[in-house]
Amino acid sequence: MNPQLARRAFAEFLGTGLLVAIVVGSGIMAARLSPNDVGLELLENSTATAFGLTALILIFGPVSGAHFNPVVTLADFVLGRRAGDGVDGKAVAAYLPAQIAGGIGGSILANLMFDLPAATASIHTRASGHLWLGETVATAGLILLIFSLVRTDRGALAAPAVGAYIGAAYWFTSSTSFANPAVTIARAFTNTFAGIAPGSIAGFVTFQLIGAAVGAALVVFLYPRAQAAPDLNGELAELQLTSATPDL
Repeated sequence: MNPQLARRAFAEFLGTGLLVAIVVGSGIMAARLSPNDVGLELLENSTATAFGLTALILIFGPVSGAHFNPVVTLADFVLGRRAGDGVDGKAVAAYLPAQIAGGIGGSILANLMFDLPAATASIHTRASGHLWLGETVATAGLILLIFSLVRTDRGALAAPAVGAYIGAAYWFTSSTSFANPAVTIARAFTNTFAGIAPGSIAGFVTFQLIGAAVGAALVVFLYPRAQAAPDLNGELAELQLTSATPDL
């Protein structure tokens, strides 16, 4: 792996890990501060995640594009083949394991910060059709948001837009919007508010992939000709340096 790609992959590892630490850590804190009030716990968890995700995109966007999410990386690869840009196969091969490993590390970090065992399998079962539908909707919307911004030269708005979308999707989807296979896998390593039982992972990831495909199809239909804003790692990074940042 060349040094530049290694640096980008490390940014994805670190960014995904910190994202999961925010999700899991804020869930633990919410459960401790507001026991027996699930609505307030969710509000606290979603607010921390929305703000934290926005900050992480601003930090790591200029380095790697701040995907933090295998379906974003895959969508960038697939959509980029049509437009002649996007991440290449080597980047996909580097990003995906970095995101998954980083996410697991973030879950362990959050557990340790709150004096819990480093890793404990979650017993929070999430395996119902309505939850899978929620994941499909959440992931499709995320992909549509990110790449509509890319294709209309508005990548500088991605950090606040993606943070706001994920914060909102906590509430309007039945699944609380995981929308991310790496985060889903990582959350199986914590038996806390944000956890998901290992047996529920396959269903969530399957419908996240379906949602990503739906979102990508909508991008192609609604924005058939990509404008000059190319992949999430090139010119969009320049936009980030002057204003905000590109994609998740």
